[in-house]
Amino acid sequence: MNYQPTLSDIDFILHAVLQAPARLQALPTFAEVDADLMHQVLDEAGKFVGEVIAPLSRTGDEVGCQFANGQVTTPPGFKAAYQAFWQAGWPALACAPEDGGQGLPGVLEAMLYEMLSAANHGWTMAPGLLHGAYECIKHHASDELKARYLEKIATGEWLATMCLTEPQAGSDLGLVRTKAQPQADGSFRLSGSKIFISGGEHDLSDNIVHLVLARLPDAPPGPKGLSLFLAPKCMPDGGRNPVFCERIEEKMGLHGSATCVMRFDEATGWIVGAPGRGLNAMFVMMNAARLHVGLQGIGLLEAAWQKANAYAQERRQMRAPGRGSSAAEADLIIEHPAMRRILDTQRAWIDGGRVLAYTTALKLDVIKHHPDGEDKTEAERWCSLVTPVLKAAWTEQAFRGSSECLQVFGGHGYVREWGIEQIVRDSRVAMIYEGTNEIQAIDLLVRKVLADGGMGLITLLQQLKQELDGTDTLHTAVQAQVATLCELTRQLVQANTSDKALAYWVADDYLRAVALTLLAWAWVQIGQAVEPGTPNTRWSQPAAALQHWILPEFAMRVHIISARLA
Repeated sequence: MNYQPTLSDIDFILHAVLQAPARLQALPTFAEVDADLMHQVLDEAGKFVGEVIAPLSRTGDEVGCQFANGQVTTPPGFKAAYQAFWQAGWPALACAPEDGGQGLPGVLEAMLYEMLSAANHGWTMAPGLLHGAYECIKHHASDELKARYLEKIATGEWLATMCLTEPQAGSDLGLVRTKAQPQADGSFRLSGSKIFISGGEHDLSDNIVHLVLARLPDAPPGPKGLSLFLAPKCMPDGGRNPVFCERIEEKMGLHGSATCVMRFDEATGWIVGAPGRGLNAMFVMMNAARLHVGLQGIGLLEAAWQKANAYAQERRQMRAPGRGSSAAEADLIIEHPAMRRILDTQRAWIDGGRVLAYTTALKLDVIKHHPDGEDKTEAERWCSLVTPVLKAAWTEQAFRGSSECLQVFGGHGYVREWGIEQIVRDSRVAMIYEGTNEIQAIDLLVRKVLADGGMGLITLLQQLKQELDGTDTLHTAVQAQVATLCELTRQLVQANTSDKALAYWVADDYLRAVALTLLAWAWVQIGQAVEPGTPNTRWSQPAAALQHWILPEFAMRVHIISARLA
């Protein structure tokens, strides 16, 4: 029961719902990117993921990464798969041709990483930071560092890490203590320890490029005193940099990914960006990672749904309600309303999430390549507001939804045989890393919505409302939710003038309300793309589940916030 990419579903979202080829061809850079090219990339990606990456998931979980004498050995098959991955050009999909990339749209990269996460979350952690590291180095590093490292990162020949967290500095990066001592040759000596470093040590690539937050000797305390440094595992002369893995963590899940405790013993590094501006450079990497984590949530939920759906179409238990009791054979459990409700609800989150994630990737393409400043401004507004929602809401649904999918198996789901329990374990960490979901909610409400008096979000919501011209139940529901959310936002802006703590109390509920509104809007887009008058349970059943079992939560979240406002 290995995951297999659902190419027809992804294709429907990309082409029928989002009209991705036409939208991309409006950008001069992608004038030659047509539907045929996108189909070709999608098909080849699906084949590689399904045949090469997915079969390694079970071994990755059961064998895991092994640590001995400072070295990490990845599970059987992982290294060969990674070598095949980068040599086939997959990491370079959306990188610039002058950097060794293929120059294709970022939305194709988003589609690829959703499939990879669904197929083998542990393996995908290794290349998952490449795109963010590429953007960080490209936009902030010196020409000398670019010449030495950019192409290796773009192609994936060398892998990268993001070294932020320390034992005393998790979400509060202002507490980072790692030191950077300037040297006469312009380099720096880095000293300190970092924890929770995904892929800090492994055998997948010949070199590992560490991007490290540290403090210069005269740096002020707090986040404004942080600078960013590039410290490779192997130096340009072939020698080993004193960057050591002290141990790997024993984890609840993600056994196929080495989560390392790293020690920098006066390791050589070079500054990336301006002194004291490390977080600005690092946020380029973190924002790219947050969209990818949202895609992880969608992919993991898809993998769980596939297992549960396949099992429900084979397992027979008792007679389903309304089916009578005279037949000798029990019904398939997919005929039972309780199971149908679970499966259709997760399907609604997956399909709606794809619309939002692929739209975000298309907006990022606009930001990078569109000549019109107004279009860029609109795209930046979307990405700024929607990215934290995708990261928080869809990683939460990946964990809760995969747990519900486990329920479809009954007791069989709790044993390892069927593999569903691995997805539940693997998915939990996505709610924590790259900024916890609580941090995402604070980022949305406090730093973005309240910071501009709510105008950005209200403008976005009103634009979405203008696209709704139908009169069916879902159109009406979305219009009502938009109006309610706009008014609630105005009330929060007003209340924030006298009660600064209020927003922190309700941030999680506010993000959830925004997520439900965006999810409903996404399903309007799906409904408009489905052939009218054609019976299609593939799309109609999740749409019904959305209205019956998901959207009623919106009123609850509004009630919670309103009660705090009273």
